[in-house]
Amino acid sequence: MERNAVNPVSWSVEMGFNQGEVVSGHARTLYLSGQTAMSKEGRPEHDGDMAAQLALAVDNVEAVLAEADMSLTNLVRLNVYTTDVDLLFQHYGVLAGRLGAAGVAPATTMLGVTRLAVPGQLVELEGTAVD
Repeated sequence: MERNAVNPVSWSVEMGFNQGEVVSGHARTLYLSGQTAMSKEGRPEHDGDMAAQLALAVDNVEAVLAEADMSLTNLVRLNVYTTDVDLLFQHYGVLAGRLGAAGVAPATTMLGVTRLAVPGQLVELEGTAVD
């Protein structure tokens, strides 16, 4: 797989994401359902704790990727849904740090929503990965 960042502006790179990514030569595409701070048993975790919820949501993204023999390095698109954009920005380093450590800056959209499917959840991550 070859991926090339498309950035007509530079400010997004400083924030940890590319404006777009051209992917060529890939054989498989994985569409990840939204991942939240849910335990392996399907129970919501870390009620009211954005940083902990964000970290567990990334763990859950990585678990889905691993099951498909992929990792964060394969992530080319990330949608971030949150019930509190201002609070998420205070803890965005949790996500940016994990993506940065993997050496990726997927095309990203963040959306503020009224609520998520599971009460008490503050953030949900959905994405697309290719290899």
